[in-house]
Amino acid sequence: MGRSASMYEIARRTLTLRTEPPGEVVAAVGMPYEEPTGEWSCPYRIDGLAGWEHERKVTADDSLRAVELALVTVRAALAGSHEAREGLLAWDDEPGGRRPLTVYVDWDAGHDVAYVAMRPEAAPGEATRHVVAEDVVLGYGDSGELLGLEIAQAGVRLPPELRI
Repeated sequence: MGRSASMYEIARRTLTLRTEPPGEVVAAVGMPYEEPTGEWSCPYRIDGLAGWEHERKVTADDSLRAVELALVTVRAALAGSHEAREGLLAWDDEPGGRRPLTVYVDWDAGHDVAYVAMRPEAAPGEATRHVVAEDVVLGYGDSGELLGLEIAQAGVRLPPELRI
């Protein structure tokens, strides 16, 4: 994947696609740029995953937030892809071949509550059992798996790197 006229790459990662024959998935993030509206956009592209062949962008209030959103979006797209769910994507920098766990964080700063989900889509009412531990509610599904957390006073309790 070379640089296109509209995207000057600032970061790139190549993952191994464990298919026969083996392939590659290349994720790249471009230089953020200011839109005519005053907002900032950050382009990104994922080659090697079905449905992601063309350049996309995210837009935010400033350039740093645009880059953060692009990185989060790329990570979620890779982790949530059919290829990842089938165990076909290999992160070369993983110790022992283990894939890092991706969590999905939604922080409601107005109510100071964070929702941390273990997968990108959770159906309302899917958590059938709730356990309260101080200001954290753990939500479990029917088979006992942890679906997510609800964290009160998230501005204090949520690690800074997750407050995005």
